[in-house]
Amino acid sequence: MGEMRRILVVVVNYNTRGLLEHCLTRLLGSRVDAELDIFVVDNGSTDGSTDLVHRCFQQVTLIRSSRNLGYAAANNLAVSRILTDWRSRCSPPGEYILLLNSDSFVEPDSVRVIASFLEEHPEAGIAGPKLVLKDGSLDLACRRSFPRPASAFWKLTGMSRLYPGSPRFASYNLTYLDPDVTTEVDSVVGAFMMVRMEAVNEAGLMDDSFFMYGEDLDWSYRIKHRGWRVYYVPATTVLHFKGASSSKQSYRLIIEFYRAMHRFHRKHYARESPTLLNFAVTAGIIMRGTFALLRNLARPAGAKRVG
Repeated sequence: MGEMRRILVVVVNYNTRGLLEHCLTRLLGSRVDAELDIFVVDNGSTDGSTDLVHRCFQQVTLIRSSRNLGYAAANNLAVSRILTDWRSRCSPPGEYILLLNSDSFVEPDSVRVIASFLEEHPEAGIAGPKLVLKDGSLDLACRRSFPRPASAFWKLTGMSRLYPGSPRFASYNLTYLDPDVTTEVDSVVGAFMMVRMEAVNEAGLMDDSFFMYGEDLDWSYRIKHRGWRVYYVPATTVLHFKGASSSKQSYRLIIEFYRAMHRFHRKHYARESPTLLNFAVTAGIIMRGTFALLRNLARPAGAKRVG
């Protein structure tokens, strides 16, 4: 196992000042065996988030955008800078990029555990921890298969929820697997996604045509396509408040969520799929997205959410 040199953390923030403060405080309390460099990319916040970073977290590098670029494009502002610097230093080994949401709160050992796993598994390009929600339940997005036409169909029709123990129907969120067992998966979630720098160098930046959803799946797909492996590592747990930014603009982001599903299918599967199947996938996404919008319209203001 080589020497771990640097972990570069990218936190994208959009009007989540209180959560960002807690996120950074927890992150700076990490016990790590490496240099920890933190970048906050502010996506045009108007709630005083940038003032907070300037005043209380002077060791953090702040990158400001004048408007909300979306999650992928905002991450790319930092990742492109990090990657350029890494290449200029002749690509030293043992460096990782950690994408961390402002509403994700690490334990003191979380960063070290995931980085150590990557150190011990040179074939791994990406790793992520067990994420739990506020109610203690598993965040199902923290270990996923790619939304291939069949798994997307079972997800969209609700069969995956009806039969969570079925390897066929629950193939997208993998709910039939033990959540406490380390597992090779297709993707972890961008709320906490640690990526080996060599894998980023090979796959390139995130695809910013995904505004907020699907970009982590797409990045994982491209990294796996280059021969790297992706692992879910439940040896450490991270609390994910989930939806802190998206709840502020739920209707737009419902549209973005289903647009991302369609974009992923068109980008990675449509060319090899029959025309009828592509039509069925598109129709299913439109119908499911319309239902989600109508359902959200009927919810009380405080309960509106994405999906």
